[in-house]
Amino acid sequence: VQLVESGGGTVQPGGSLTLSCAASGLTFRDYTMGWARQVPGKGLEWVSGIHNDGSTYYADSVKGRFTISRDNAKNTVYLQMDRLKPEDTAVYYCATDPYQGQGTQVTVSS
Repeated sequence: VQLVESGGGTVQPGGSLTLSCAASGLTFRDYTMGWARQVPGKGLEWVSGIHNDGSTYYADSVKGRFTISRDNAKNTVYLQMDRLKPEDTAVYYCATDPYQGQGTQVTVSS
């Protein structure tokens, strides 16, 4: 199984970014997919997930600002991040139990 994230970068507070995760080696439509993030020195924080039926969940810290979606035809899950805050700065990982991608850095700074 491979999960490859893309779309990270540096953005000013209040800005937006969209992360993508291309999955291979699994029957993508059958899996719950998620995003987690980690700041150096801190544990992994679950951010959002989307089940195979399309239902979604979000951490309170991102609810109303982030939107997760999936395209089963492209084996890809997305994380649209709006109204970004400096505290959203982290390495973002795509994951589906027990697999995790290599991560993509998101930096929110003026």
